[in-house]
Amino acid sequence: MSKTVKSLIIPDELVMSKIYLVRGQKIMLDSDLAEMYNVQTKRLKESVRRNASRFPADFMFQLTSKEFKFLRPQIATLEKGRGNHTKYLPFVFTEQGVSMLSSILNSKTAIRVNIQIIRVFTRMREMIMTHKDIWIQLEKLEKKLAGHDIDLQLIFNHLKKFLIPPSQSSRRRIGFKANHGK
Repeated sequence: MSKTVKSLIIPDELVMSKIYLVRGQKIMLDSDLAEMYNVQTKRLKESVRRNASRFPADFMFQLTSKEFKFLRPQIATLEKGRGNHTKYLPFVFTEQGVSMLSSILNSKTAIRVNIQIIRVFTRMREMIMTHKDIWIQLEKLEKKLAGHDIDLQLIFNHLKKFLIPPSQSSRRRIGFKANHGK
């Protein structure tokens, strides 16, 4: 792997922090994906519109203004001034939509980032299955308290992050390693 490709690796924690729960689905915002793919959000949306048949409602949808207002405190605050704010409601992509993006954004960066995002989604799904009973209780409590206090929502988001196991790649493996004839 070249130096430039290595330096472009996005930490899994950053990817996880860009995954939100909307309408009971884990989604990623068009602007976050565009930033990771190193393209303008406008260009990402253009590509998606040109290939609209590849993105059914369970792959991608547009947020309502109410959903966007709810998510906005969790997203980095937008700057004031011309050109520094969202003019249109964002598109959001489910795991399947993110996968489909790799077929229309054919750059090496987009392909590499897509593979990483799909791996993060997979690890999150595995973690959810491992801690299913805790997640069920958290979801029930979250629904019961929905809309009461934004600070509670932030607490839930942080609690959920603690349930995500650290990346296994950073752990040193122990045991016998076969040479496989090399």
